[in-house]
Amino acid sequence: MSARISADFDAGNIRVVAAQGDRFDLEIVADGGSDFYQWFYFRLTGAAGRPIELRILNGAGSAYPLGWPGYSARISADRVHWRLAETEYRDGVLTIRPTPESDTLWIAYFAPYSMERHHDLVARISARPGVSYRSLGLTLDGQEMDCLTLGEGGKQVWLYARQHPGETMAEWWMEGALEKLTDPHDPAARALRRAATFHIVPNMNPDGSRRGHLRTNAAGVNLNREWHAPTPERSPEVLAVRNRMDETGVDFAMDVHGDEAIPYVFVAGFEGIPNWTDQQGALYLRYRETLARRSPDFQIEHGYAVARPGSANLTMSTNQVANRFGAVSMTLEMPFKDNDGLPDPEFGWSAERSMRMGADCIGALHEIIGEL
Repeated sequence: MSARISADFDAGNIRVVAAQGDRFDLEIVADGGSDFYQWFYFRLTGAAGRPIELRILNGAGSAYPLGWPGYSARISADRVHWRLAETEYRDGVLTIRPTPESDTLWIAYFAPYSMERHHDLVARISARPGVSYRSLGLTLDGQEMDCLTLGEGGKQVWLYARQHPGETMAEWWMEGALEKLTDPHDPAARALRRAATFHIVPNMNPDGSRRGHLRTNAAGVNLNREWHAPTPERSPEVLAVRNRMDETGVDFAMDVHGDEAIPYVFVAGFEGIPNWTDQQGALYLRYRETLARRSPDFQIEHGYAVARPGSANLTMSTNQVANRFGAVSMTLEMPFKDNDGLPDPEFGWSAERSMRMGADCIGALHEIIGEL
């Protein structure tokens, strides 16, 4: 049987440039309407027991070429268990060398989180006691902006993920956070539900997710640069969420992402906002330190540079929400590479670890919720 590659499915992304026997030259397709690309997801068939060479030729022009050195692609025969593949980056070419055990193998930038799994998650969680569902509006492609609400307390907590659709670890995080929050036997979750009302958007960018984009929506727009002035034409997803935030208020917010280059889990804050208060800053630091104490996968030494006073980019959600509502707001980043502080040579940073991080973040919030 001859080997073949396809990507015409939910979140699929790759283009075959040339094929010769068991060697394929490939290119990642840019997000529609933009120059961003880095996410790939495709299927290899008909290659059981043979070493295959997959060469992604356009790595140097990707959105974050510094994300390739030290990176390993993920492969799976069952689309449940995703392991690290032998991967090399040299002279702008990312080469993946799997030897499939069966005649079908999936290869991805990170463990995918399909729109079908998203719908399963929303259906499962919204059916649980104490959870209500609300559509905040429609995307440009006509998909629902799903929002789950739970809890009866006065503190308003917003959790939202996957503004950048290729950062699939963010929705795996959401699954872990939602499972913990809705566990009737978890004492921290029960206490949080009494203290706060949670508004949770598991996927901020359904269109980009289905289309196989890295960073943008159906219009080619980076949603995390739209929070100052979202519009129905460019960024209805942000407009819908921010309008609902205006109705509820926000005391605590977490925007969940993945970082291509930095091999650690970390948070970024809102230090440069014009409306900064020392109380906000102290609670942000307290949350960060609490999470570092609770989870060996989280650390505070490595991350983004801190903005100077008054220099925050208010087009980004964390800064806009902190400035607009006086909230303790932050961006959580998880790696596409492994976590260098606690590496796993077989699975790397994984869907499972992302879910555990979601649960740990909820546990850390329980420790500070009374101070918000």
